[in-house]
Amino acid sequence: MMGDGFFLPSTNGSGNKDSPKKTITTKKKKTRGGTKKKMTIEQTSAYKSVREWVFLGQSVAVLDDDFGVQWSRGKEKLVFELHSHSTCSDGFLSPTKLVERAHQNGVKVLSLTDHDTMSGIPEALEAARRFGIKIIPGVEISTIFSPRESGSEEPVHILAYYSSCGPARCEELEKFLADIRDGRFLRAKNMISKLNKLKLPLKWEHVARIAGKDVAPGRLHVARALVEAGHVENLKQAFARYLYDGGPAYSTGSEPAAEKTVQLICETGGVAVLAHPWALKNPVAIIRKLKEAGLHGIEVYRSDGKLAVYSDLADAYDLVKLGGSDYHGRGGNSESDMGSVSLPVLAVHEFLKVAQPIWFSAIRHILENYVKDPSDSKLELILKFGKTRVSKGVPPLNSGNDLVNQCLSSWLTIEERQNAELEAIKLKLFQISIGQGDTQIPK
Repeated sequence: MMGDGFFLPSTNGSGNKDSPKKTITTKKKKTRGGTKKKMTIEQTSAYKSVREWVFLGQSVAVLDDDFGVQWSRGKEKLVFELHSHSTCSDGFLSPTKLVERAHQNGVKVLSLTDHDTMSGIPEALEAARRFGIKIIPGVEISTIFSPRESGSEEPVHILAYYSSCGPARCEELEKFLADIRDGRFLRAKNMISKLNKLKLPLKWEHVARIAGKDVAPGRLHVARALVEAGHVENLKQAFARYLYDGGPAYSTGSEPAAEKTVQLICETGGVAVLAHPWALKNPVAIIRKLKEAGLHGIEVYRSDGKLAVYSDLADAYDLVKLGGSDYHGRGGNSESDMGSVSLPVLAVHEFLKVAQPIWFSAIRHILENYVKDPSDSKLELILKFGKTRVSKGVPPLNSGNDLVNQCLSSWLTIEERQNAELEAIKLKLFQISIGQGDTQIPK
């Protein structure tokens, strides 16, 4: 699927629909692959705005000396992949391999949204530099929704998208996610216990090995262990028989309330989006409550197109419409490929209109904290998510202002960088020397 606005159309010649010869020519072109649909004025304006954000800090043609790759841009497709997983949670590809896959599929903007962890973001950022891919630091947070009225509680997943500088109040978010991950270990052990009671021998060591070192195990890891042990034929069967929501081996962990999670995402400078609402039993009640808590959007687009009912719900609650492949890299025909979801340019533009002010405030908050206490540890937090490169021939960075000027050119638009409050912060940063402790600036 090509999308409805990520190509600027050609304006050479319009043809005459009254001419038989012209008509025949047009039909032949369609047979060869179709003609490009012209963009409306609104779509063209949105495309230019989105493209400006995608290529912040880059010139019309950029030569990456480290890898010898020449990048130029013009009338090109801007593919956004906003839902993907790596081996840092339950994906099959490392963050580096995931970025390489994204590049192969033409993705220009990638959000790594591992379950309850952002540990893969630094590696993804490093890999993305080689391919000119923009990374949106993200995370998919496991929560529980408990209705106050009738109905049973159910698991709800909330996607959080952060600025290039990462979350504000990073330590608070990390503690929140660490508590969830601790619960995932207990949850996996409970699932194994239930499977053993169902006469399906399975050991914790088997699941832990599949998950990998320091990775909080999920249902997919248990499902893979079931396949390897020969108890089921494939992953689909493992979920259909035992691990589906409410299934005989299903278990919950220590997931926080969905409303509380949305509020925390908002407080830490993130954009909160409800993941795969079509998997919910009671989506209307959940969307209503989460909107009250500050929800910004919901997934509406999939590789098979837009789901009208959720698009209508997004309109009813004034929510941004997004979507992603939920790519895990497991292979086979049962999984949507990386970059396969066609996001309309207008939908991406609306997302950025909501996100950019939130991200700007988060970046300003992070820099203000650094100015108050210019410690190496706080600088490391900035560099963890907002790694900048020092080009050959450019003088070394001697102050916080040097560093921030380089970072801000790829984080913020010119208009945002000219903000009066930000200018005041930059004046203070000019007095701060960096690299006096153990902090190393990327070369």
